[in-house]
Amino acid sequence: MYLKHFNSAVGSNALIKIWAVLIFIGQGIFAAYILVQFVIPFISDSLPGNSFVGMFVGYIEGDVVGNNILLLHILPVMLLSLSGILQLIPYVRLQVPVFHRWNGRFFLLFGIIGALTGLWLTWARETRLSEVGSFGITLNGLLIPVAVILAWYFARKKSFMMHKRWAIHSFILINGVWSFRLMLTGWFLINQGPNGNNENLDGPADIFFSYACYLLPMLIIEIYWWAKKRKAWFTLNVTLILTICLTFIGVIAATMMMWWPKISVAF
Repeated sequence: MYLKHFNSAVGSNALIKIWAVLIFIGQGIFAAYILVQFVIPFISDSLPGNSFVGMFVGYIEGDVVGNNILLLHILPVMLLSLSGILQLIPYVRLQVPVFHRWNGRFFLLFGIIGALTGLWLTWARETRLSEVGSFGITLNGLLIPVAVILAWYFARKKSFMMHKRWAIHSFILINGVWSFRLMLTGWFLINQGPNGNNENLDGPADIFFSYACYLLPMLIIEIYWWAKKRKAWFTLNVTLILTICLTFIGVIAATMMMWWPKISVAF
């Protein structure tokens, strides 16, 4: 009976839901990290000096433009995480369509703002450790407006299947840096330390993850659409099981190594 369900659409739908739940949990923990690390200190006027420790280039005294762009890049991340989660819940999409549309506009708009501010910080403010190590994330930022425009275009055309496809790609691209953290810390956890990484994030593993953090999830989504059309359930389900395992490792690793230490201090 299990094998029958595994090689069917029922098994695929169950695995997709498990993957979505893992993403929701990871996004929720990341949102909590942004809340305690940046949002609460910003509201309490204690952000400069105690929240940017560990960043390549954080708050710089006297750099009004750069500091404001940095805040514009960081502070909406918590809302973007929550907004993206709500966009992917079928109940919200079907039962509250007006909220889904406006929430989608908010998510896509601030996704573009995040991409543009991230590109500016990387190349104009030189918030990077090396040029080679930044190319992958730069391509990520350049692809975000493309995916967002396509998602918006197909929504306007009422081509909802294509809209859904590009909205998911937009979600993946906007969360590319989040995925990078999962992949990098998951890699450290598996290897019990760096392996092919260096301090400038331009080692072979670093460069691979800088592209894979968005291209790999986008490929998995395309495999999903292809498998659904051809009813290649076994191929899809094996792919999803591997994806779930890697996502689980990444969420655990990023939570342990990056997010929870900051969250736990706040409480």
